[in-house]
Amino acid sequence: MDKKLWEKCVEFHGHECPGLAIGYKASEAAKEKMGLSFSKDEEIVCVTENDACGVDAIQVITGCSIGKGNLIYKDSGKMSFSFFNRKSGEALRVILKPRTKSGDRQAYMEYMLNAPCDELFDFKKPNYEVPEKARLFSSIICENCGESTAEHKIRIMDGKKVCIDCFKEYSRGF
Repeated sequence: MDKKLWEKCVEFHGHECPGLAIGYKASEAAKEKMGLSFSKDEEIVCVTENDACGVDAIQVITGCSIGKGNLIYKDSGKMSFSFFNRKSGEALRVILKPRTKSGDRQAYMEYMLNAPCDELFDFKKPNYEVPEKARLFSSIICENCGESTAEHKIRIMDGKKVCIDCFKEYSRGF
């Protein structure tokens, strides 16, 4: 385990915890199995299926971030992360294996940090292709609240261009 890199993750996240250790080890597994290095732009993409603590370690270690467009949140509630290398075309889904926890958070975190990756995770090919690169969109002014919104998020309501916050979804209960 790279102690300095772990400390960098802890500093970014704010505290050490088992969840952060999961993201640390998932990133380390992807780096090891795919030969990944820190992503300066969008050469590496991570699709995270959760919004838990581990995602912070993934950002620190891989360089994937929402702002850069190479960290994508796909809410399945699973402790799974799919990594894509745009240059090589390689892809790997890293899934935390089910495990009975003892209730001792410190012991679980230490186990996560020190166990071999193959003991902690299952590895599969993602069942989808690498997401497209981030695109820039024109801004549209919402005709209801007057705030600027990316054009792909605009909706039409009563003949007006409105943002998602102002849009009133039509539903008849189904």
